[in-house]
Amino acid sequence: MTKKLVIVMANTDPRNGEELGAPIFQASVAAAMDYEVDVICTATAGRLMKKGVAEKLHVKEGSPKTVYDFIKDAHEAGVKFYTCSPNLDLFDMKEGDLIPECAGVVGGAHLIETVMEEDCKVLTY
Repeated sequence: MTKKLVIVMANTDPRNGEELGAPIFQASVAAAMDYEVDVICTATAGRLMKKGVAEKLHVKEGSPKTVYDFIKDAHEAGVKFYTCSPNLDLFDMKEGDLIPECAGVVGGAHLIETVMEEDCKVLTY
């Protein structure tokens, strides 16, 4: 049986970089533990999936590693990132504006269906 973790980043505000490290790092750790990991960025956190945003953010001021570097590391570990469809309108994005590490756009039903029909755990930030 596949072990699955869904991390929902809804209230994690990209304007506060120190909020961004834990969920992305924990996603990487879970992937290293052989969990199938989806990170769904919704609401304000949806900005992270837009090209150029995460590249300008740092978890710690003065660190050479950007939030985008953390996303790339997690993606390389097997984490799948998604953005919610309302984020496209909310942040004036098109699918072509999404970072390559974003596996796609999902609607609200995707999260509900995943949680209710699959054997998974959910962490919310």
